[in-house]
Amino acid sequence: MSTGSDAILERMMALHPKVIDLTLDRVWRLLEALGNPQNDLPPVIHVAGTNGKGSTQAMIRAGLEAAGHRVHAYTSPHLARFHERIRLAGTLISEPDLTAYLDECYEANGGADITYFEITTCAAILAFARTPADYTLLEVGLGGRLDATNVIDTPKLTIITPVSMDHEAFLGNTLAKIAGEKAGIIKRGVPVIVGPQEDDGLDVIEAQATRLGAPVLAYGQHWHAVPERDGMVYQDEVGLLDLPRPVLPGDHQIQNAGIALAALRHLGCDASACEAAVTQAQWPARMQRLRTGPLVDQAGEAELWLDGGHNPAAGVALASVLSGLPKRPTHLICGMLNTKDARGYLRPLASHVDSLTALSIPGEKNTLPASETAQAARDVGMVAHEAEDATAALQAIIARDPHARVLICGSLYLAGAILRENG
Repeated sequence: MSTGSDAILERMMALHPKVIDLTLDRVWRLLEALGNPQNDLPPVIHVAGTNGKGSTQAMIRAGLEAAGHRVHAYTSPHLARFHERIRLAGTLISEPDLTAYLDECYEANGGADITYFEITTCAAILAFARTPADYTLLEVGLGGRLDATNVIDTPKLTIITPVSMDHEAFLGNTLAKIAGEKAGIIKRGVPVIVGPQEDDGLDVIEAQATRLGAPVLAYGQHWHAVPERDGMVYQDEVGLLDLPRPVLPGDHQIQNAGIALAALRHLGCDASACEAAVTQAQWPARMQRLRTGPLVDQAGEAELWLDGGHNPAAGVALASVLSGLPKRPTHLICGMLNTKDARGYLRPLASHVDSLTALSIPGEKNTLPASETAQAARDVGMVAHEAEDATAALQAIIARDPHARVLICGSLYLAGAILRENG
């Protein structure tokens, strides 16, 4: 039987039949019942986008903390434990605090309809409002315009990371429509930092910023970030920074770092804080090398990696990372949600891997069945197998190829299951 925060979270799941139901009415109602804590937050940096939100936020937090600031951070989904979503002044929320804030929100809601994400977001906002800090980093859950985090009248800064096709059933079936939803976080007169975008998306974002008189700091216009030899170069109107490569692997992280650096520079942070952003950021399940734990022990001489990317743009980024690693036979263990474009995700990876072993994500009702993931892999030219679980998949790969590189990928929900299993 669940106790503490787990028990309250289970009760919250029953308050609304849908996992996703985009509207702000229920959030405004509960925040009003709680005394409008959203009006008492430390200065807010609000982050939306399709790809790179979490990595960008992690780098901003590393930079701000290196500059001596206390930073709240909200992100979703969690990987192993719900507590990961709420960081209070630099520290993950404690079990007693989480239980107390969840319970207060549950009581204030009075049994009314509200989604799990909405009520837990209100709990995070309540915790942030009651804990002293210098900044609040809020990551959008889905979209932007109607996301439960979009309740801050005047944030310090808004950020839109690269926008691509994802969640079309909720956000629209064109890049322009999706970008319009992301641009819903832009507020009147508040600067917005815009990461690399396709033209259709950028046009919509800039038009919304113009309507609201929000100054735009856009990649390629107001700031640049490029790889150079073993490092990266960032440049804006303040000047040039010659920095190490981000500790988070992949060329796409240089773009994410650029967004974070643009934010830090706008906030007045110095070069040492900017360097800390790229060298000290930590963000699990983003091409993370697993080095200890039961699965690593089982892998023997093989390398074991973990990545939670799940859309076509993430597949392109992951393929780029793999192409830059030392040559080694590479095998995927992959599980995906049934709401994702499996073929679109796998297609860029096909030429970089030797096989894929498909899983159904354990404990996830919206998993794509392993058989369908395997068929999607075959459709894009991969050799595909199926397995009951990650342990069986790893054993089969190691039996065929003891010195392989094994990458577990396809979903943050699978990544979370792996981190719990390997804990």
